Amino acid sequence: MDKRLERILPRVQKPARYTGGEYNAVKKDPAQVDTRIAFCFPDTYEIGMSNLGMRILYGVMNNMDGVWCQRVFAPWGDMEEEMRKAQIPLFALESGEAITNFDIVAFSVGYEMAFSSLLNMLDLAGIPLHSADRTGLTPLVVAGGTAMYNPEPIADFVDIVSLGEGEDVTVELIELHRKARREGWSKEEFLRRAARVPGLYVPSLYTVAYNPDGTVKEIVPRDGAPRVVRKRIVEDMDKSYYPAKTIVPSTEIVQDRVTLELFRGCIRGCRFCQAGYVYRPVRNRSKDLCVRYGEEACNDSGYQEVTLSSLSTSDYPQLTELCDDLEEFCRARHVNLSLPSLRADNFSMSLMQRLAKGRKSGLTFAPEAGTQRLRDVINKNVTQEELLASCRTAFAGGYSAVKLYFMLGLPTETDEDVLGIADLAARVMHAWRESASNKQRGVRITVSTSWFVPKPHTAFQWEPQISKEEYQRRVKLLREAITTKTVTYNWHDADTSFLEAVLARGDRRMCKVLETAWRKGAKLDAWEEYFSLDRWLEAFAECGLDPHFYANRQREKDEIMPWSVISSGVTEEYLWRELQRAEAGVTTPDCRTHCNGCGANHMVGGTCHV
Repeated sequence: MDKRLERILPRVQKPARYTGGEYNAVKKDPAQVDTRIAFCFPDTYEIGMSNLGMRILYGVMNNMDGVWCQRVFAPWGDMEEEMRKAQIPLFALESGEAITNFDIVAFSVGYEMAFSSLLNMLDLAGIPLHSADRTGLTPLVVAGGTAMYNPEPIADFVDIVSLGEGEDVTVELIELHRKARREGWSKEEFLRRAARVPGLYVPSLYTVAYNPDGTVKEIVPRDGAPRVVRKRIVEDMDKSYYPAKTIVPSTEIVQDRVTLELFRGCIRGCRFCQAGYVYRPVRNRSKDLCVRYGEEACNDSGYQEVTLSSLSTSDYPQLTELCDDLEEFCRARHVNLSLPSLRADNFSMSLMQRLAKGRKSGLTFAPEAGTQRLRDVINKNVTQEELLASCRTAFAGGYSAVKLYFMLGLPTETDEDVLGIADLAARVMHAWRESASNKQRGVRITVSTSWFVPKPHTAFQWEPQISKEEYQRRVKLLREAITTKTVTYNWHDADTSFLEAVLARGDRRMCKVLETAWRKGAKLDAWEEYFSLDRWLEAFAECGLDPHFYANRQREKDEIMPWSVISSGVTEEYLWRELQRAEAGVTTPDCRTHCNGCGANHMVGGTCHV
């Protein structure tokens, strides 16, 4: 370890974030390595190490001969201050080496509020921020992750954007970069070749023009770059890599347990949900393989909890059988099975009895809207009676707490819909009185609301976000309507949701705003300790852009979106049709009931594995 680092670690919070050396961390002989990759997560160690996608790609890259992938996380403010004072550049945990010397610097970006941390990490590493200022092949700066379905706000800073699932395309990119270095290509030649690889978007090969009203006029590719870049997926989940032998953190992280991914995609089609659209089509991992991976991961790590994870885990076709097959192993090893959230329309006593035996602390449901009318608008396809029946089942089975998640500001929402949330919470309370098996324990009902953020590649991408003032009025209306003492109401901070909407729908002109905000101190914007909307508003003013233009404006059907170059596999025609159905209050059946022709099926030979 660097002696300078030894001196500063006693002065910072949670020094284990920065020391590395964890069980199963990959160490390689530098003499046997020709490609070093700094795998960067623009948030803290605790958040990044909880990310299953990062663990998967870490394993995929380190399984390549001659490639050493090492982890890099954003330091907390105290550590950054000490590093800058001691002139210690950003370093990788496995080797402790500065990442400016690595061949590829790859960022996993799942959330728009991480954009400022990406810039901060580049600067802390001593790497020029702008792609145009990095003239050599190394370090190559790459970004992937869910937030990259609109990468335009960081287009000036990254060389390549990897779209979709990275297991295959990452290997192809690394091999192309190796070939370029061996054969002495220029960076420009390499980027032109990379743009021909399906799933790789090279922002510098596209020119964006704007109309007088600020909307996008046209996006013109050059040098053979494709007009549309479609995401990559893993077609067969049984052949995809799963990190059964994975790093065991030496300090507590947010998701400190085995995360067992059952399938990718979602059958439901909630119209607000970006993940539900961009992770299509549905692809299941076989039950037997899930059992094997769960047992192997627990045996290797020593964890005593397994989270069964997917976008809508209770829709896994063999969920009950999977729980049964894991039961003997879990009982012998004192391992608990858990689901992060449940659908109210398929929760059952048999499922409940298989989950977290002996730990009846609480369950989570997400009705999203307070009335059936609005649930139909967003295509939630859950009824009030289904929710109440699930709550009765849970209370009868010994559960004493329920968390209910909703959104405020959904398209067409009225005060009646807002007040419907309070009414639904009261009905859940009544269900507890009717059904609880042990009333002496009491009950805890938590209602949480977030502010709806319209996201790219969803049916609501054309819709505006309501104003901050209107959101706060609706929060106040709901807060005053919840009068039951056993119901706790939590609501999401308005400022971060507003900026999230701005960044999610931003165009390439946002790069200047992002850099200006970063120079004013923006970083770790997902954390309230660091976030300042005023700082961002000052940056917008200095750059002559209006954030409300991005967040609060209704878009027309024929408007060219900043993300129009990128395809999630779901067609624009389908998204627009879903918007029209939403406005009419008409629901769309789930994919298992009926194929609705979204287009994603063409990525798996015409038939989804629902």
